Amino acid sequence: MADILFFEKPGCINGEKQKAILRAGGHNLSCVNILSYSWKWEKLLEFVAGKKPVGMMNYTAPVIKNGDIIPERLSFSEAVKMMVADPILIKRPLVEVGDLKIQGFTDARLAPYLGAWDGRDDVVTCPNLKGLSGDEKNERNDDI
Repeated sequence: MADILFFEKPGCINGEKQKAILRAGGHNLSCVNILSYSWKWEKLLEFVAGKKPVGMMNYTAPVIKNGDIIPERLSFSEAVKMMVADPILIKRPLVEVGDLKIQGFTDARLAPYLGAWDGRDDVVTCPNLKGLSGDEKNERNDDI
């Protein structure tokens, strides 16, 4: 059993599934709202070091979906700076287990914590990718 810090967007469909998998593996989760956490460059760097912007940014973020931000055109530094300023741009989840800092749910270092989950159920691809992102839906609901 491990104590896991799970940075999430509350209410995310896949985040809920991912947390259930980790809990079913017998682990204790402390969940942190990735959007309201006070991100610092150094802290985010622990999760994204060595990655390219295309692998560390959230493609369901409205500004990426609508083409205002194109991760392929960003430098590493530009991408990290943008994610610190606007955490919706951070690819989720971020998982901290002891000294491990992991971004995403398919990182091989997370495998020992996944219990009986065999990977057949897709808990990574956003079900909202074909239509409005969850963020856009929330914004529209807030306007109603």
